[in-house]
Amino acid sequence: MGILGGAIGAGLGAVGSIFGGISASKAMKRVKKNLQQQQQKNQDWYNRRYNEDATQRADAQAIFTRTEESIRNRNRQAAGVQAVMGGTEESVAAAKAANNETLAHATTNIAVNGEARKDAIESQYLQTDANIQQQLNDLEQKKAANVTQAIQGVTQAGSDIAGLF
Repeated sequence: MGILGGAIGAGLGAVGSIFGGISASKAMKRVKKNLQQQQQKNQDWYNRRYNEDATQRADAQAIFTRTEESIRNRNRQAAGVQAVMGGTEESVAAAKAANNETLAHATTNIAVNGEARKDAIESQYLQTDANIQQQLNDLEQKKAANVTQAIQGVTQAGSDIAGLF
């Protein structure tokens, strides 16, 4: 009975190693799937945010609206001063040119800020992607270690069974 019990025990050990390896493999597949979904979400987020038109964002539109309103008020004021005080058309034209320069400056600032924002988005995307890639690499290393451990368990069980006979 001792040899038979030893063989059964070794066989159960081999089955346990195989079952444990299969369970670990299934769990790793779920983790890998989750990481790949997270990676796709990160890619989608990057594509959406990086390709946004900086001038169409709500904050940029608010700046444009305030700047244009301020320009209209200054143009009206310049025209009013010209009408009341008898200023020249050139002075009104100069005021309008200065106001247009203000609008161009605001647009340039929005574009510069948009590029800085894109750089930040790209940096965040690359960092997140690198983290996900590292997790996927770690997962593959764990999978390889588990396969090696399962093989060693089966080999050891086979040796134990052979030693009993």
